[in-house]
Amino acid sequence: MIKLYDGGAYLLNGTEIVESAAEVGAKTGQTPDQKEAAKQTMAYHILADHNTSGNMEQLQIKFDKLTSHDITFVGIIQTARASGLERFPIPYVLTNCHNSLCAVGGTINEDDHMFGLTCAKKYGGVYVPPHQAVIHQFAREMLAGGGKMILGSDSHTRYGALGTMAMGEGGPELVKQLLNKTYDIKMPQVVGIYLDGEPMKGVGPQDVALAIIGATFKNGYVNNKVMEFVGPGVEKLSADFRIGIDVMTTETTCLSSIWKTDEKIKEFYEIHGRVGEYKELNPGAVTYYDGMVYVNLSEIKPMIAMPFHPSNVYTIDEVNANLKDILHDVEQKALVSLDGAVDYSLQDKVVNGKLYVDQGLIAGCAGGGFENICAAADIIKGHYIGADAFTFSVYPASTPIYMELVKNGVVADLMEAGTIVKTAFCGPCFGAGDTPANNAFSIRHSTRNFPNREGSKLQSGQIASVALMDARSIAATAANKGFLTPATDMDVEYKGQTYHFDEKIYANRVFDSKGVADPSVEIKFGPNIKDWPAMAALPENLLLKVVSEIHDPVTTTDELIPSGETSSYRSNPLGLAEFALSRKDPAYVGRAKEVQKAEKAIEAGKCPLDELEELKPVMDVIHTKYPEVGKGNLGIGSTIFAVKPGDGSAREQAASCQKVLGGWANIANEYATKRYRSNLINWGMLPFLTEEDDKNLSFKNGDYIYVPEIRKVIIEKATDVTAYVVGDELKEIRLKLGDMTDAEREIILKGCLINYYRG
Repeated sequence: MIKLYDGGAYLLNGTEIVESAAEVGAKTGQTPDQKEAAKQTMAYHILADHNTSGNMEQLQIKFDKLTSHDITFVGIIQTARASGLERFPIPYVLTNCHNSLCAVGGTINEDDHMFGLTCAKKYGGVYVPPHQAVIHQFAREMLAGGGKMILGSDSHTRYGALGTMAMGEGGPELVKQLLNKTYDIKMPQVVGIYLDGEPMKGVGPQDVALAIIGATFKNGYVNNKVMEFVGPGVEKLSADFRIGIDVMTTETTCLSSIWKTDEKIKEFYEIHGRVGEYKELNPGAVTYYDGMVYVNLSEIKPMIAMPFHPSNVYTIDEVNANLKDILHDVEQKALVSLDGAVDYSLQDKVVNGKLYVDQGLIAGCAGGGFENICAAADIIKGHYIGADAFTFSVYPASTPIYMELVKNGVVADLMEAGTIVKTAFCGPCFGAGDTPANNAFSIRHSTRNFPNREGSKLQSGQIASVALMDARSIAATAANKGFLTPATDMDVEYKGQTYHFDEKIYANRVFDSKGVADPSVEIKFGPNIKDWPAMAALPENLLLKVVSEIHDPVTTTDELIPSGETSSYRSNPLGLAEFALSRKDPAYVGRAKEVQKAEKAIEAGKCPLDELEELKPVMDVIHTKYPEVGKGNLGIGSTIFAVKPGDGSAREQAASCQKVLGGWANIANEYATKRYRSNLINWGMLPFLTEEDDKNLSFKNGDYIYVPEIRKVIIEKATDVTAYVVGDELKEIRLKLGDMTDAEREIILKGCLINYYRG
């Protein structure tokens, strides 16, 4: 079904995989130069067109367009304003699809929307009101363009199927673009995703995506690389099908994606009245890829990603055939993911030998597409979900899609079966809508199923589970009144309805400044919208207290700062920080604040030892070797240890919340994504690495770590750091910083990105 090549591979004429240069030479009569062949990828050409450094090894990218939603754009614009923003230099779209219900936090959500509207007017942007579209669907319909690059403050910023290289990053990276700066990265490796064959009837894009995620996530095969989709199977897929696969590539932890394009993609642009944005993209005649994934679409069956990660994949047939064993395996994994905080069992979901599901959802940027919903309606038509616990909801990804589904009768078919059809909203993907009951099991065509993401609060004894599936098999399960069913078991005639885009819906409702700023507009600030607190520059020496120790194999950004109701506080840095690690380590905030008292004493010109008595013996030990430390040359803050933090969302708040609570660093064995490491750096936090086994660390929660001359280390561009665990004596440890650009080092020295731009 899926094969990963051990090393790099060549692609001849976009159709034939060849593993060695010698074999290419035998076939073509000319042995290729690997470096030159690597320049024949679609990704290389797009990056070259957007690189401003003159050096393709060290890229400095300027994007064509930016996009954010309503739990990121407030912080981004506030940061940019504090750094000197005068106008948006490129098109910047502010969508409202995360806090669009305006149901939590009093007036907070709508206050943020009004902030966005007035900023779009003042700085020359585009404002998409709530319920019009989820961020990525609007981008597909109105922003994407062949050969273009888009940066979004949401991890699922993926428009590769439309010929657009898009990346999801934390807010500070968008701030850089708003201030006419660049996105600085090393030239990423490019991995070919070779699609062959054709999906069987009943298999959808989520099935293909989950199969690829299952094959590539745990081994890091495409981590921080560009996935380039090629091969004869591409042309067998509709535009919507490709989009559905593409958006889920985020869950492989790749950097971005790009697909070859053809007449089906041109038709997509024609339908949306933007055919001029189409560009045919293909790899070169002889193209070298740093890795190759062979995918036989014909062999992929309906898939399910069991809790608590999109990579925990099985075929639905496997789950049904080995139900108790697989449920037991999930329960064992939950012991790690949930830290034993609640009693977790799925055995009561087995009814008469079948898995009973409490809820089905098709929603958001992954599931809410036109073809997915039409196929779901074809499956469920003539069936009824029943009057028991099972519920079924569908969220079209945009109002134009919703309108067409009304016109062609799909909404009627869904509603007659007992389905609730709702407006465009991302909430079900991150726990702000359709939160299941305690111990419920939900199947969703959405993007993630991390622990806590659907709304669980372990500290209150609440737990629910989410499994990811394709819309087709979710509809089949709904037609079977909640019993897990693959769509391939249903004898269905798919109508293949034609989509018609109504451009008037956006034209009549979306505010578009056409790039013209109006400085006379006053920004509307709700009472919850707060400025960032002042942040100090990196001190000469640093004393860190370890205030949380996380030994999970991977720590998600949802665990670092939960989603759901906390989203209402994304415009209030100090208010949001109260939720940091609240579902993973509830004592973290209190511990961090205790340490922060010492740093605040230093800033006020007072003695930190008077604020935190436990520092006295710590400083006594440090003074045995460093007697001059503490006299105006010491900073005191907190750090956390996690094995592999930062999987998942691009949300910068996973780092900024630690920063505003006095965090100066993270220590990890590795960072799950570039996004999270960049967020740490942009908020002035040191991204330390340790090679120590996480079960045998030389430090533990509550320990102090002294890092001498850390400012000098950064200035001199060292990567190895000598530090000491402070006990009865100083115990030396080694930390690493990894590769950092000159700009990143300067940001660390200044204390954060805001300080860096203030000068």
